[in-house]
Amino acid sequence: MERRSFLQGAALGAGLAASGGAGAAVSGPGNGASGNGTALPSTRPQDPAALPLITDPGERRGEMLYRPFGRTSEKISAIGMGGFHLGKNAVSDDEATRLIHAGIERGITFMDNCWDYNHGRSELRMGVALAQGGYRDKVFLMSKMDGRTKAEALKQIDTSLKRLRTDRIDLVQHHEILRFDDPDRVFAEGGAMEGFLEAKRQGKLRYIGFTGHKDPRIHLQMLEVAGERGFPFDACQMPLNVMDAHFRSFGHLVLPHLVQAGIAPLAMKTFGDGVILKSDAPIRPIEYLHFSLNLPVSTVITGIQNQCDLDQAFEAVKTFKPMDRAAVAELLARAKPYALEGKYELFKTSATFDGTAKNAAWLGEDVDSVQKLAPVME
Repeated sequence: MERRSFLQGAALGAGLAASGGAGAAVSGPGNGASGNGTALPSTRPQDPAALPLITDPGERRGEMLYRPFGRTSEKISAIGMGGFHLGKNAVSDDEATRLIHAGIERGITFMDNCWDYNHGRSELRMGVALAQGGYRDKVFLMSKMDGRTKAEALKQIDTSLKRLRTDRIDLVQHHEILRFDDPDRVFAEGGAMEGFLEAKRQGKLRYIGFTGHKDPRIHLQMLEVAGERGFPFDACQMPLNVMDAHFRSFGHLVLPHLVQAGIAPLAMKTFGDGVILKSDAPIRPIEYLHFSLNLPVSTVITGIQNQCDLDQAFEAVKTFKPMDRAAVAELLARAKPYALEGKYELFKTSATFDGTAKNAAWLGEDVDSVQKLAPVME
C-alpha cells in the first residue's frame, strides 16, 4: 500500500479545523512540520526548547488540577492513572483496588487502560475497583483497542466492557498506530473505525481517539487520513517527555496541530516505563512530571503501582508552576546528552513495546506483512 502525502503546516484538512484549544492556554506553536506537502518532515528540531507551552495550569480543586478535554465541555484530572502498571504481577488484586480508590478519592478522574494490557488483567482489576461504591461514575474511563478490522474492533470493545464492568467507555482509542499504513487500515471499508462508530451509535463509547509511540510522522499521517474523510478525532495519545524534544519529537511535530484543532493531547511515557529514569540524566523524577505538565496536554498518564508512585504524582501537581522558555531550555539541556539517539526511548527505537507486532491477527494480516510495514527511520 503506497503512503499518501504527509501532513505539513497548520492545516489538518476538512473536519479537523475545529475551534478552541486542546487543554489550557498555550504560548507559541513551536517547530511544527512545514513544507510543500510531499516530503517527510524532519524529526530533529532546530530548537528543542521551542515547544508549545502551557500558560494556565488548570483549575485547582483539592490536591488535583483539572483541564479541558479538548474542544468538549468535559474536564479531566491533569494526572491520569496508567492501567498497565496496575496489572503487573508485582501488584496484588487488593492493592490495585486500593490504589485506584485512593487515587480517585484524592482527585484523579482519568483512568487509562487497554484491551491487551497484561492479557486483560489490567482491565479486570480496574473493573472490580470501579464497580465498588459508585467509583465508576466518578471517573472518565478510557481503553484502547488493537483490532484493525470492524469485526475485531467490535469484539475487543465488548470484551473490554465486560472486564471493566460497565455499559460504556468514555474514550476508546485505536491502539498502537505504529506503521505508515495503519491509518488506511483503520479507515478502510470494513476497518476498525466502522466498528468504533457502530459502538458509539450503540452507546458503548462516547469519544474516539488514537495512540502510538513510534514516529510522530505516523501520527501526522493518521490526522491527514482522518481529515480527508472529514472525521474529527477527540483525543490523541503520544510520548511526551524531556527526551522526546531531542529525538523524533511528538512534542514538536504533533502537539501544535492537536492544540490548533482542539484535539485533546494525552501525554504518556513520561518515564518510558522506568527506562528513562535509568539514564543517569541529572533530572529528578518530579522534574520529568513537571515537564510533561508544562505542555498543553489534557492529562499526563503515569504508571502507579505503589503508594510512593501515587504520592509522587500528587506532589508533582502540588508543586507545579508553569515554566518559562528559559527554564524549559535549561531542563532540556540536561537531558540532551542522553536523548539524541533515542537510547532510552525504547518505544521509538525497538519493538519492545509493540504488542501488535507480536499479534498480527489483530491487524488482519500475517506476521511478515506486519513486520515489513515498520516505520522508516532517519
